[in-house]
Amino acid sequence: MKGLSIYKAALAVTGAATYLGQGLFVTAQTCSNSSTAIGGKPFPPLIDATLEDLVTGLEAGLFTSVDLVNAYVSRIKEVNSTLRMVTELNPDALDIAAQLDADRANGISYGPLHGIPILIKNNIATMDKMNNTAGSWALVGAKVPRDATVAAKLRKAGAILLGKTNLSQWANYRSYNTSNGWSAYGGQTQGAYYPGHDPSGSSSGSGVASSLGLALASLGTETDGSIVSPSSYNNLVGIKPTVGLTSRYLVIPISEHQDTVGPMARTVKDAAYVLQAIAGFDPYDNYTSAIPYEAGMRIPDYVGACDYWALKGKRIGIPRNVMNITGADYLKPVVAAFNASLDVLRQAGATIVDDIYFPGYDADVGGNYLAGYEGNVLDMDWISNLAGYMAKLTYNPHNITSVAELQNFTQTFPLEDYPERDTDIWQEALNLTVDNTSPEFWGNYTAQLYNAGPLGITGALKNFSLDALILPTEFASTVPARLGSPIVTVPLGRYPDNTTVIPNGFGNLNATAPNIPFGISFFAEKFSEEKLIGLAYAFEQRTMVRNSIVPYLQPSTELADVVNKTVGAMRMKW
Repeated sequence: MKGLSIYKAALAVTGAATYLGQGLFVTAQTCSNSSTAIGGKPFPPLIDATLEDLVTGLEAGLFTSVDLVNAYVSRIKEVNSTLRMVTELNPDALDIAAQLDADRANGISYGPLHGIPILIKNNIATMDKMNNTAGSWALVGAKVPRDATVAAKLRKAGAILLGKTNLSQWANYRSYNTSNGWSAYGGQTQGAYYPGHDPSGSSSGSGVASSLGLALASLGTETDGSIVSPSSYNNLVGIKPTVGLTSRYLVIPISEHQDTVGPMARTVKDAAYVLQAIAGFDPYDNYTSAIPYEAGMRIPDYVGACDYWALKGKRIGIPRNVMNITGADYLKPVVAAFNASLDVLRQAGATIVDDIYFPGYDADVGGNYLAGYEGNVLDMDWISNLAGYMAKLTYNPHNITSVAELQNFTQTFPLEDYPERDTDIWQEALNLTVDNTSPEFWGNYTAQLYNAGPLGITGALKNFSLDALILPTEFASTVPARLGSPIVTVPLGRYPDNTTVIPNGFGNLNATAPNIPFGISFFAEKFSEEKLIGLAYAFEQRTMVRNSIVPYLQPSTELADVVNKTVGAMRMKW
């Protein structure tokens, strides 16, 4: 275990993780104590409990899905007034849980997620009593013809849709002067690892909720970084799937060419279970027809890919030119922890091919996703795709049908906080005067694909005979976003206790501060999720960094606190 010891020692020097010396991390053990034992039987606290723990407890009769819903709702209510990660709860969740409990008692099971509460981002539509708003008052009360396909797949798998999570408004595609995790409808989400912790975005609420054990896992969406970044900043595993592996039907869009839906969970295996449930072909989203597994009808075994030895014999590349920290001293602990982690990969049997150059990255304005080809692609998609979503609504409360009409509503509706938070991104899109049906769009998109593919990911994989690439998650999202390829991020470390607190650009949150987590990302070609999950799992199991990073604020309610209470009494508290 020499490589792992070197990694831990390096983390101790950089302060990137809590280290006790003698090769030991501070770990939150998944064992019971007086507050988490149920009826005297051991059970882990909900902040640590995995899907397999929950299934074991349900099957053994330690608790029911109704108990799970009540416990998670109590936990949400403990912290939501401070952290504001959940915008609304599903008023039917208890009834759904009771029916799933009855099904289980009758020998009916819909799969591993049967009776398990999941939270979903508030841009994923549900045809129920919950809103789907992207954080805007423009869509409060809007109605859709059916569930978003990913929500329907979760229901089919037996999951309980517990509620909707807050997000950076319009998935961070409205303002240049705003803050991650803020929406007019949901308020300001904060992370749980330092007071005023910037949770990153745009799947901010999903990240904070999953990190604190407020549900087994959450769904997020990503256009460029919106799953992996809040996963990284909230001590989570996040899987950003290939564009088209998961349906985007009735998910409020930015870009049909870059948007994707994926899981955010505390472990790689739990994220894999959720991805297993939501992946696959959807006739309502023609991008899913590109899934190469028997027309999308048979999906790889993502859970089975969780192999401790998956790194053995693999060649892993590092595109160093993407890691630009010039003038960003605050990123030095991140890079130091990343460099130290290479010994873990080598010890696991991987070969590291370092200092690879992505020429296409520098050609496309580096990591600035709102500039260059990518900025034009997103702007032109936004004009077309928002109109397409609005046209699907069965009730459109303000009759908004275009970006121009949405901008007018936002600038004139007081609760939208304009002009303190501008609408300049929308104005830039409108200034182009074209959408994604124009020749200009295809010129930008094909150039973007060339730079991200042959001059980026696919070129490096081929030219250096690589299996995958790695980067600190801080730098990892942009090139895969441009190509439409997948990423898996895993916890890597935390900012040291002597970190200087640096506020965000808006001035209302702390973007860098002691104890804020960060991650490492694995990425490769399109539809390589099975491979990447294996690599990420092998790294996670050798490091278990997540257990060494403790939130400053977390709920105290455990399953033991609700198991002996009547369902009727708990209903009265909703």
